[in-house]
Amino acid sequence: MRIEFIGYAVSNIIHRKTRSFLTVLSILIGIMSIFALISFGIGIQRYVDEVAKEAGADKLFVQAKGTGSVDDTFAISKQDLNVVKKVKGVEQAVGMYMKVASLEFKGQRKYHYVMGMDPKDNDFVQESFGVDVVKGRSLKQGELGKITVGYNYQFEDKIFSRALKLGDKLMINEIPFEIVGFLTEVGNPEDDANIYMTDQAFESLFPEMKDRFTVVIAKAESTQNPEDLAEKVSEKLRKFNGQEKGKENFEVQTFADAVKTFTTVIGVINGVLILIALISVIVASVNIMNTMYTAVLERTKEIGIMKAIGARNSEIRDIFLLESGILGLSGGIIGVLFGYLVASTGGSIAKAAGFSSLQPVFPLSLILGCLAFSLFVGAISGYLPAVQASRQRPVDALRYE
Repeated sequence: MRIEFIGYAVSNIIHRKTRSFLTVLSILIGIMSIFALISFGIGIQRYVDEVAKEAGADKLFVQAKGTGSVDDTFAISKQDLNVVKKVKGVEQAVGMYMKVASLEFKGQRKYHYVMGMDPKDNDFVQESFGVDVVKGRSLKQGELGKITVGYNYQFEDKIFSRALKLGDKLMINEIPFEIVGFLTEVGNPEDDANIYMTDQAFESLFPEMKDRFTVVIAKAESTQNPEDLAEKVSEKLRKFNGQEKGKENFEVQTFADAVKTFTTVIGVINGVLILIALISVIVASVNIMNTMYTAVLERTKEIGIMKAIGARNSEIRDIFLLESGILGLSGGIIGVLFGYLVASTGGSIAKAAGFSSLQPVFPLSLILGCLAFSLFVGAISGYLPAVQASRQRPVDALRYE
């Protein structure tokens, strides 16, 4: 393909300003949507990978079957916890209490989860949840009136209208607790609003839940496969509680299972959204094809002249393919730019709303992939019109009015 073809193709596109603009607009909308959605998908996957790296893939979670980790009708007894601890391959197992409580500060009332655990297991629990103390200190053994709180309590209008600070008293079920520490950000409003206290403090607040844990977190030994260990723990608990396989009221989930479930749901949602965006690309493809067919009709006599002075069929075809490809690529470039702006704005809004885990990522492969895809869509859409143009007979083309 000669270099002058590019200038000729560009001049023809510029000559049809309005039509070219509308054609480019149709494809940039699709590319913009695809770019923004995939950037969020990559960002979520990166966040999940970072959490998995921090928490470790050697964790197991024993919880209510099918309803998540919180179910008021379900409890793991202290005897169940001891069964889990004795399973060969379990390095450590911790029982945690969880319950929604009334929180009050300066006349404002909210409802969030309160968690109770043995302070000696603080490091293990924080590792499992991917958090650490960012300000203040952790809880100590035997403390009854002290709490550590989630990240969002440090800011105005995140949970309460006023920001909380170390030493502030927070009323939990009408009982005052002093804040001694703030935890690092998890990335979603629910987790960043959790309250943490010692198991003794929790049992004094909710005496009916003593030795009735909501979830058990276990750690597999380094030589133990978590999947195999999960099955062994399930078997031991079923046998201890006299339950049949498939009819148990609990489930033992590995960290990998939890991540897989999350990423599968996100993948399905992203897949549906991208499919919707692809529909707009298909519409754009039809629009490009229509534009190129119109261009062929308008330039039939011009094609005849080009053939009469020696232009080959392949050269005529390449000129029209180049035009449609440039239209597609132009839409792709602008679509990527707008997609970046849309995704960045969406990420800022999500972060302001407390979803810092929902942040887009823009790898070079995504940018190049979208540009290549837009070029391909443009070229493939213009193929049939280009072939039609190349097959024009010079005599007929010169007679065309």
